[in-house]
Amino acid sequence: MALFSEQAAPAPAKAAHAAARHVVLLVATRKGAWLYHGDAARNVWRCDGPHFLGHIISHVQLDPRDGRTLLAAAKTGHLGPTIFRSTDLGRSWQEAAKPPAFAAAKSGEQGRAVDHTFWLTPGNAAEPGVWYAGTSPQGLFRSEDGGVNWAPFSCLNDDLLYRKWMGTVQDGTPDGPKLHSILVDPRDAAHLYIAMSSGGVHESTDGGKSFRPLLDGLDVVEGFDRNDATFHDPHCLRLAPSRPDRIYQQNHCGIYRLDRPSTTWQRIGRSMPAEVGDIGFPLVVHPRDADTAWVLPMDGSTVWPRTSPGGKPAVYATKDGGASWQRLDAGLPPAEAWWTVKRQAMTADAQNPVGLYFGTTSGELWGSGDEGQTWHCIARHLPEIYAVEAAEIA
Repeated sequence: MALFSEQAAPAPAKAAHAAARHVVLLVATRKGAWLYHGDAARNVWRCDGPHFLGHIISHVQLDPRDGRTLLAAAKTGHLGPTIFRSTDLGRSWQEAAKPPAFAAAKSGEQGRAVDHTFWLTPGNAAEPGVWYAGTSPQGLFRSEDGGVNWAPFSCLNDDLLYRKWMGTVQDGTPDGPKLHSILVDPRDAAHLYIAMSSGGVHESTDGGKSFRPLLDGLDVVEGFDRNDATFHDPHCLRLAPSRPDRIYQQNHCGIYRLDRPSTTWQRIGRSMPAEVGDIGFPLVVHPRDADTAWVLPMDGSTVWPRTSPGGKPAVYATKDGGASWQRLDAGLPPAEAWWTVKRQAMTADAQNPVGLYFGTTSGELWGSGDEGQTWHCIARHLPEIYAVEAAEIA
């Protein structure tokens, strides 16, 4: 384990913090993983890392059901795509006995190989030990033993229609097509949502035995058929923890909200400032207020430079379900900051007030202890940040 360092940050507004619990930020990067442990006030952060230095780490997640098991999705030079597991908060790691891998192709058919595991989601609280993983190219996998052994899950990996919607590796996003945003309804372990880039948003109500598309109301790039899931590119789905029937989506074509039982998405990004637009990748929902959410838009102009708009990054917040948005940039660079934020690299804790955190493509880790009103830089000079998760541990 690496040496620890400390960085002080400006004090956030006073808050009531849960006794004997603190926030740890799980930071996945292009060259390893870091864990940042905050003090009770989230003013000082202790760095634990690097872990897996030099390896691509797409996602690190803590199991909230036991508060100590970590899974890390890795792509290594010698082991290839794999999952690492720790049961002691990162002091030691073991490779999964059977990482996610597609089933062998039938004779005469072209098979697929997992390039990397992109997304990790703990299962429902009623199913301890269950985890889900989404891969590139698009695949859905499940473990029932805490991440030790993984197997293809549900029908969609090899369903011919879903395979058509997934397209080919050459048709995917710049860093590869992927299945992501695996959401598990906290009230019903059999109720799942997944998103595929490309391939659209899909829902299962029978524990993965079948899925159906949820595409109504979503735009696609001009000239393509919106009724064909192949042309839908969801960037990030988030369930509202306090109202699980509400889902927010950051999409290739805007910001959307879906309130079940409706199956039609509403484009709430149209109320964003016109000069900024509603194109981006990450989205975070308040843990206790389903009307409050945050996005971090990027320059979505014709050539998609994938930078902050005008080099002036800002978080935008809604407190009314997307009817209006407020710019939150106090403490962020006022100009000449050309980074952006990937779809997994923005997160929130559950404290009061809520802490927000994001990591940039230029390797900076930013935090706010007052729900985005003010920002401070927690760490600089990390490798390109792929994902940030906030967890609370004793």
